[in-house]
Amino acid sequence: MRPTGKLHLGNYMGALANWVKLQDQYECYFFIADLHALTTDYADTSGIAPNTLEVTLDFLAAGLDPKKCTIFVQSQVKQHYELPLLLGMITPLGWLERVPSYKEMQENLVNKDLTTYGFLGYPVLMASDILLYQPQFVPVGQDQQAHVELTREIARRFNFFFPLGGRKARDAGKHPDIRPVTIAWWEGDEVLPEPKVLLTVSPKLPGTDGRKMSKSYGNTIQMTDPEPVVRQKLKTMVTDPARIRRSDPGNPDVCPVYDLHKVFSTLETQAKVRLGCQSAGIGCIECKSWAADALVQILEPIQQRRAGFTEPQVKEILEDGSRRASRRAEETMQQVRAAMGIGE
Repeated sequence: MRPTGKLHLGNYMGALANWVKLQDQYECYFFIADLHALTTDYADTSGIAPNTLEVTLDFLAAGLDPKKCTIFVQSQVKQHYELPLLLGMITPLGWLERVPSYKEMQENLVNKDLTTYGFLGYPVLMASDILLYQPQFVPVGQDQQAHVELTREIARRFNFFFPLGGRKARDAGKHPDIRPVTIAWWEGDEVLPEPKVLLTVSPKLPGTDGRKMSKSYGNTIQMTDPEPVVRQKLKTMVTDPARIRRSDPGNPDVCPVYDLHKVFSTLETQAKVRLGCQSAGIGCIECKSWAADALVQILEPIQQRRAGFTEPQVKEILEDGSRRASRRAEETMQQVRAAMGIGE
């Protein structure tokens, strides 16, 4: 998670809720991506440090347990600076330019200059973040599969150029018309194994303006929003544009508020909303109030857990996690350096 502000319900449902489950099944690494924050917010870094603490609190509030997983800050693990440089040397420019979010973010964040080397190269940094821990799986939603596939391609390219155990000559065949050639082959495991996608349930949450919930769009419901704020934000949320008057029947399938009901409300409430909307038996205000009830029920225990942590506790958790991550990342970097024949 990038520390560009407190996390919102889209972050929670899209990642955190799944992470909490995964920490009981796998050895997991979760970090605050402060280096990634520089790719779009390099002009003003004043918010990165305080936001790092806020995001960590959101991690803990969601249920991540530092005794079960490793929680750390990206910039405190120096190997996150080293591997991107090395992988950047072998990553073709065309691979980066075809990343779907590259043009999408430039179109959506028109108020920021994203014509930088750092923004173009962020997929290499992302690949390094993954490969440093030589993971078997990367838990992502469907919309992030392209990033993992690029990571796999970069790993594959690295392993081709720098196989573990070095390269050896091999005869292409015994036929007199075929000359012996030197080709690459691998002895044992690869230095950077290609990680697999672990698809996680990631419902698309609409923001208050109907677009995907995103800090960049300013349309979020934050995990820390108190009940009055949640209810006020939902009051202004867009609904079925065809339902102009209270007496007009609506279509729940095109209403962003009903999308929230499908994720957070009970089946009974969903049925009541659908019937009431289609028959004009309920108004949008009542529908939004029921949605707010469901959101508050989700947010209350999260906010109670958050209140149980102090700033010194959070900093201690991050320092311990960063030490553990550094030890693991250095194991990988020793193999990378040896395979490349540098730093010896």
